[in-house]
Amino acid sequence: MNRTPLSALALATLALTLAACSNKGETQRTTQSNTQTTTQSNGATATTGQQETLVVQQASDVPTLDPGATYDTGSGQVVENLYETLLTYKGNSLDELEPLLATAWEEGEGGREYRFTLREGVKFHSGNTMTCADAEYSFRRNLVTNHADSGNWFIAESLLGTNANANDDKSITWQRIADAVKCDGETLVFTLPKTDPAFLSKLAYVGQSIVDSKYAAELGEWDGTEATWQKAVGTDLTNSPLAQKPSGTGAYKLLEKSATSVTATAFEDYWGEKPQIKNVVLQQVAELAPRVQAFLKGDADLIETGGRAIIKAQLEGKDGVVVVDDLPDTTASALSMNQNIKGKALGSGKLDGQGIPANFFSDVDVRRGFVAAFDLPTYIEQVQLGKGEARNFLLPETFPGYDSSVEAAKFDPEIAKAAFQRAWGGQVWENGFAVNISYRAGSETAKTAMELLKKNIEALNPKFKVTIVAKEWSELIKAGNAGTEPMITTAWAPDYADPDNFVHTFYSSEGYYNPRIGARDEQIDTWINEARATTDAARRDELYAQVARRAQELALYIVLPSNPAFVVHRNTLQGVSAETFNPMTSFVTGTLWRKLSKS
Repeated sequence: MNRTPLSALALATLALTLAACSNKGETQRTTQSNTQTTTQSNGATATTGQQETLVVQQASDVPTLDPGATYDTGSGQVVENLYETLLTYKGNSLDELEPLLATAWEEGEGGREYRFTLREGVKFHSGNTMTCADAEYSFRRNLVTNHADSGNWFIAESLLGTNANANDDKSITWQRIADAVKCDGETLVFTLPKTDPAFLSKLAYVGQSIVDSKYAAELGEWDGTEATWQKAVGTDLTNSPLAQKPSGTGAYKLLEKSATSVTATAFEDYWGEKPQIKNVVLQQVAELAPRVQAFLKGDADLIETGGRAIIKAQLEGKDGVVVVDDLPDTTASALSMNQNIKGKALGSGKLDGQGIPANFFSDVDVRRGFVAAFDLPTYIEQVQLGKGEARNFLLPETFPGYDSSVEAAKFDPEIAKAAFQRAWGGQVWENGFAVNISYRAGSETAKTAMELLKKNIEALNPKFKVTIVAKEWSELIKAGNAGTEPMITTAWAPDYADPDNFVHTFYSSEGYYNPRIGARDEQIDTWINEARATTDAARRDELYAQVARRAQELALYIVLPSNPAFVVHRNTLQGVSAETFNPMTSFVTGTLWRKLSKS
């Protein structure tokens, strides 16, 4: 989801992932037997009680089950059900928090100290009892590893004042890490170098879940000591021992994870209300047609539907299908244009019609041409069936800081043509170019966006060639973060409910998605840094509006429209509704597995 952030769904990037996966489909047969035969991805079959098993099918894989590495929606949708955080969002609120593994907290030192009382009697899946030492270890582990592909950068910013790890910032010492988070008896204490208004919200992110420290050490993970911490700095936890054999406090525990499936079962010693659904089976089914077929036959409760057009044509109105629509859109998505492409040559590597140079998109007129060539009205009509509006900024309208008075970019082939004629002193128009653009395999919404762009770009000049490439979700994440992709779908489900999580992520030269655009603008950086250092809401709004205007001028992204969220499910599944929907607490349905039931 983050889901990609967000959305435990898996879309083209964080949010397109969220959009597609979030559109889970679910139908019901009028007459049902007491048992169900489910075909697993490996060809085997398993017979389980229908009321006891939730079956989910999606196009994306699940890259990791380690909270310290979870930074995509495909992984997040599983991890959020195996592990738990100190705090969570209350009901469907995006700004009100409530205790989860904590029971209470106190703020002191002008917002630079937080003291947490932890819940007693909580068991890990290993059987170990959760103590303050586990919470201390979990946060220190995130600060120590802080791999570039993880979401640990934003907790490091809060607790250490830097988003880098100790390999890149030599000022980070063990003492700084130990002082930032420690136990005072069984009270967990955080000490911040400066006030961070978003700190509590950051603690509710799935990547800050509490892990089983004793169990982790037994598996061969970092042992949590000063003597060994430097060896663990920057460790990629994606395929860590804990990712293979997780032990959380969540309502579900892992049974098995393969390349194409994840199975989990209700944790008998869960401290909270026991789940009503006993088993969960999540399967990777790359093609849409078999997912829809399984859904309509009743062999899957939730599927990645591929967007509104698929729902309208193949699912809506079918017996047992429930569509919950017009839910809050808390994601932002775009097509990114990389101004400093890394890696091997792109075709000829020249502006000769057979490729592009690595800095092709560094010319603002190239970017303006691509922006003006994207047919946003058709995208809204075809992909979103008329739902949603053009956006001027990669920030949801549901968040503070979005200024609707800033004009959004418009589809205009004549403006696109003029921009391309100016680009690179006329060489682009005269010689043409050939470029590859990538999307997540199985995401119909992302594919359609790319197809619309390809059609309009190539219509401008027969020398313009755009090739669309489908890639596995995990492969696309790595390539995007490495900066090797010329253009990919880029989306974001919020880690925490603050506008900085979007604005810094997309637009800062130090932001998480900067490798996807390879850009640096000092004025934008200055505005963003000022906004994240002040608690003056009015000033923050003003600064974000300025960033939006300049980002439009620089054509940094092809900004995709808002898209009201929706969930499609079988009417045998209860617990999904507009009243309970909260994308900050569940990437797929807005509701955790433990709150669902089946009839």
